[in-house]
Amino acid sequence: MSGRRIILSLFILLFTSPLAFSQTEALKGVVNNLAFYRQQKDLKYLSNAKKQVDSLIKTKKDSSNVPKSVFRAVVYSSILYTDSLNKLGLPANTLDQISVLLDHLSGGYKYQVELDFSKRCLGNVYIRKGAAAIQDKKYSDALVAFQKAQHFVPGYRRINGYIAYANNKLSNYTDAAKYYTILLNTDTVHSDDVIAAANVYKALKDTSKALQIIQKGRKFLPDDKALLYEETNIYQNKRDYKALEPLLPQLLAKNPTNAELTFMAANCYDHLNEYDRAESTYLQAIELRNRYYDAVFNLGLLYFKGYAHQENDKQKNIGRAIQWFEKANTILPNNLQCLQLLQWAYLKTRNEDQLNRINDKLKQLTN
Repeated sequence: MSGRRIILSLFILLFTSPLAFSQTEALKGVVNNLAFYRQQKDLKYLSNAKKQVDSLIKTKKDSSNVPKSVFRAVVYSSILYTDSLNKLGLPANTLDQISVLLDHLSGGYKYQVELDFSKRCLGNVYIRKGAAAIQDKKYSDALVAFQKAQHFVPGYRRINGYIAYANNKLSNYTDAAKYYTILLNTDTVHSDDVIAAANVYKALKDTSKALQIIQKGRKFLPDDKALLYEETNIYQNKRDYKALEPLLPQLLAKNPTNAELTFMAANCYDHLNEYDRAESTYLQAIELRNRYYDAVFNLGLLYFKGYAHQENDKQKNIGRAIQWFEKANTILPNNLQCLQLLQWAYLKTRNEDQLNRINDKLKQLTN
């Protein structure tokens, strides 16, 4: 998640629905200018609304007048949301002042439409501040901003993801996990959020919970490549090859030219003693990347194991093992494990010339 992505997730409801604000005669000019701004998107109308509402609040008595205070909140929150470059020159503490005012007015149920509108405005402003802080890598500031946004628009679920992201960057993994859990407790999930949540649980050393998160995400997004890869990666790291095997056909179908994933599949079949499938899949990996040492060496090892454990085709298997070990040796000439297996293979085949060559090479490397 980036600051830009957060900004693009802002509400789009502001000024897109009728501003059916209640009004007194004294506030008529304020409301009309807000309506004009909605129609023409010209800041001069918000400037006019600000001047008019300021002119109505001169004394302490005016400040305690609920309708006037409500529309002061509406006008100023509108400007804070709209005028991100502060062309109208609002003082730096305006956001804090209007936030306090909105909290003070929260019981004004007669003006719920106006108050909800102002809260949405401030929610957007705080999300924007949080996004900017993310861009600057000021994650503590971002967290505070997102928490304030959630205070004003608690029903906007995406904020849970922003709070989780900031906590994750601050290594507050427990808090990050809590907010990701809230975010994902819905029928609509996003792949990035699922992966981020799983990574938080991995950081908490709770691989089981990370796997549950990924599996839940895949129920909603069964064709998502990133989630499929995350689940297979968990099984691979746990060496749970039985759980990994059913995912391999889909994984390979989605990544037919990926040598690393093809090798992973071959390795899985190898560990499950599925000899023929392991052989063909190792060969596919080598076809995708000719000098792929791990695939070449493992294929040699597969034939070596066939020689050791199968009664039939012993000579054929030992010959193939030597062929692939020799190719592996051309890729990594000084790999001791490969040289030692070649030494053993030539000893079994009684190939004195090749055995002497490998023995000499091993002496050079070990002396």
